[in-house]
Amino acid sequence: MRKTLAVLTLSVQVFYAQDISHKLDEATKNLMNSSGAVSSNLSFYVSDESGNFIYEYQGNKGLSTASTQKIFTAAAALEVLGKNYTYKTTAGYSGNISGGNLKGDFIITSTGDPTLGSWRYDGYKPENFKQKLIEAIKKAGVTKISGDLVIDDSYFDHQTIPGGWPWDDLGNYYGAGVWGVNWRENQFDININGNEFKSFSYPLEGVKWLNDVKVGGNSDQSLIFTAPHSNVALINGTLPSKTVTVSGATPNPPLQLGVEVKQWLQQAGIELSGRTVTNSQLEIEDKKTVSFSKNNTIFTYESPTLDKIIYWFLRKSVNLYGETLIKTLGKEKKGNPSFKTGVAFLKEFWKSKGINANMINFADGSGLSPQNYVSARAEVQALIYAKKQTWFESYYDGFPTQDNGMKMKSGTMRDTKSFAGFHTSKEGKKYVFSIIINNYQGSGSSELQKILNVLK
Repeated sequence: MRKTLAVLTLSVQVFYAQDISHKLDEATKNLMNSSGAVSSNLSFYVSDESGNFIYEYQGNKGLSTASTQKIFTAAAALEVLGKNYTYKTTAGYSGNISGGNLKGDFIITSTGDPTLGSWRYDGYKPENFKQKLIEAIKKAGVTKISGDLVIDDSYFDHQTIPGGWPWDDLGNYYGAGVWGVNWRENQFDININGNEFKSFSYPLEGVKWLNDVKVGGNSDQSLIFTAPHSNVALINGTLPSKTVTVSGATPNPPLQLGVEVKQWLQQAGIELSGRTVTNSQLEIEDKKTVSFSKNNTIFTYESPTLDKIIYWFLRKSVNLYGETLIKTLGKEKKGNPSFKTGVAFLKEFWKSKGINANMINFADGSGLSPQNYVSARAEVQALIYAKKQTWFESYYDGFPTQDNGMKMKSGTMRDTKSFAGFHTSKEGKKYVFSIIINNYQGSGSSELQKILNVLK
């Protein structure tokens, strides 16, 4: 009797799997036979939570992923660095302190904390950092700084933008670069009415603007162009004839922090005799860079733990976090913070977990580069691996719930749409899936969700 029941149960499961597979195939082919997909490529893979195959459509084909690339970076960071990993920002001085006079330079450095001055974390906002820094300076007895205020941005290398990022993206908030010292997520906001600048979230130090914005349409169709270390910014495109907020990438975040610290010192009655400068600027000027010894440290500030950073990295798709993690992995594991080294390590990591190296042709850590080519099957394998790890809860918590009620990371770029995630059906079946479409002449989002709804 038990044997008969087991055979019957297995038969029902096989029939159910075949039925789901048939429905997925029908929905997928309906999309690929549509007029909008005439020149499209699709990679789709579905398994159960144990990795048992359910369905695929060109599951091994590598396509440009957009932000589903983040699932690889987030998982590797949690495993390699640990969910309690923190970034550190420190302040100290060269020279000595005598009678309240710091006879030397006051120096702030960081290990690349991407959350420094972020608005996302309670207790870690710009005003919190300001308060703790000024308190530490006063506790050290400093009332005057005879030297310079130096922001030491040398922890990473000088390349702030990954190779392969489109020029159209670089000046916009989602195209912010990675620096040894980051500040306010390297983002600024402008309130613009029509084509007239009304206000900035904070004044950009030394930046001059070229304004080619035209008034038209009902939505923000503008682009901001800034380059690292540049003092010229351009905005073009169209904006509606009402006040809207447009966000851009700060061209020199370390210097921006320095300018704000200088203001804080003035407000606190602490005199600064010298200039405000970064170590990068000293190098450009062919001058000696500065640092301070451990004994001269007066302030240490730790970031939120990595699990909290990963939450926002996945939930709000913060590209800055992904590229900072790439540099951090390269620095921590290979002693080299270059993008190239970090990306190579990321590929090595996933290859060691059994993913075919030909299916994970990474170009960055966030997915903003269209030169990322990854297969849907590789994404599913990464998700299944993550599901078995002790840190999975921290990982899973960051996945957004999309419009169709499914827990999945999305990716969007020009003519590219992707989803990767987890879903439990109303029958209790647990699925892991990834779907990526390139060169689709439509929104992509609703069409892909219609296919994924078969799993519900």
